[in-house]
Amino acid sequence: MFDFQEDILDVTTRSVLEDVHLPSRQMHWSKRVFDIALSALLLPVLATIAAGLLVFNPLFNRGSLMHRQLRMGYAGQPFMAYKFRSMRHVVTQTRGAFDRLEEDRISKLGALLRKCRIDELPQILNVLRGEMSLIGPRPDLFDHALAYQQQVPGYAARHQVMPGISGLAQTEIGYVDGMKGIRRKVAADHYYIAHASLRFDLWIAWRTLCVIARRKGR
Repeated sequence: MFDFQEDILDVTTRSVLEDVHLPSRQMHWSKRVFDIALSALLLPVLATIAAGLLVFNPLFNRGSLMHRQLRMGYAGQPFMAYKFRSMRHVVTQTRGAFDRLEEDRISKLGALLRKCRIDELPQILNVLRGEMSLIGPRPDLFDHALAYQQQVPGYAARHQVMPGISGLAQTEIGYVDGMKGIRRKVAADHYYIAHASLRFDLWIAWRTLCVIARRKGR
């Protein structure tokens, strides 16, 4: 349905991208009410899955149940995002902003969590705290985001809206890395911001469920 190629950004200046059309105030508050209501309904699901993982983690994914990552949120502000841990712990994080995913660190249970997108479910806590939305541009690691702002045209404009647990780039492109992939993701995020509506959010939510059903997460 969508084709987000990196050359979309080649013909657009950074200043134009940063003036991208933003959702209305009415849309903002309608979206916030929707986020809070659905996140509250998902809390029992989160608690049930967390209880199950407390049993299986010692067998297949030894270590802490959840971990926190410093990510870049609305207006470029840092916040701590919650996730179910899917990777083996390392003392020093060495992955750079444009490096490939360290797939060798993903545990067997962690791989299942990622394919079903369950590892992101604790971020409904971030939604309830007002740091994220259910649907929006995915927040990147803070130090990676700083690098992208310097090297990827229009990247900063995606922080004019609340970051999301799922977004258009995740459902229509999937996981990306490298300069080319990040540019495609940014193009998708700009398309989402320019066409934001509750109807569009519901469509992305449906597409997210389709991705989960096909176990296409990463």
